[in-house]
Amino acid sequence: MMDLILFGVFPYVAVALAVAVGLYRYAIDRYSWSSQSSQFLESRALFWGSVSWHYAILLILLAHLLALLFPTGWGVLLGQPVRLYFLEVTGMALGVVTVIAMLLLLVRRGLDARVAAVTSRIDWLLLILLLVQVATGVVIAFSLRWGGVWYLHTAVPWLRSLLILQPEVHYLAVLPAVVKLHAFNAFLLIALFPFSRLVHVVSVPLGYLTRPYQLVVWYKQRSRN
Repeated sequence: MMDLILFGVFPYVAVALAVAVGLYRYAIDRYSWSSQSSQFLESRALFWGSVSWHYAILLILLAHLLALLFPTGWGVLLGQPVRLYFLEVTGMALGVVTVIAMLLLLVRRGLDARVAAVTSRIDWLLLILLLVQVATGVVIAFSLRWGGVWYLHTAVPWLRSLLILQPEVHYLAVLPAVVKLHAFNAFLLIALFPFSRLVHVVSVPLGYLTRPYQLVVWYKQRSRN
């Protein structure tokens, strides 16, 4: 029963919440869709944490998406041992990078008083959940080897069953607790999506195509001799 609620009902609740509240927020306060960068307050730690995070997490998400969309092709790709080893090691390395990057971003917000002052409770919750997500991913990668293969026969059928509105939770029910936490936390992040600055990932700045050029003039006061 609990598996049905967590993996058969909650995913739909999370997606519905993300879409409905996200559209409502966009309608009443479009500006809040910005990521509201704190780069002006502190940039060095932000650069190393943010750049590392975005590159690594995008590659990890791309691998998950390709396996979901093209399971047969992904299976053929992993059918050769050398390619399987390469992707396994690459995935582990990228996972470790995401954990380090997220820790760096958390430390930055905690130790820099100016950045901490503009960090809301929802920001802290978002960062912690993101850390949980990548940390559990790393634990899975190192403790349950060859995830690229068994992912095809467990998570992919489960996700596809959700897409056709016929959830088959038994694919997740037989997996270890850390995998269940990883899957549930992913949809928890989706549910949190419309309430946080995470919404900026789906914003497309089409207005910049027609907006007039912005002239920036730097003023530097000359020192008197």
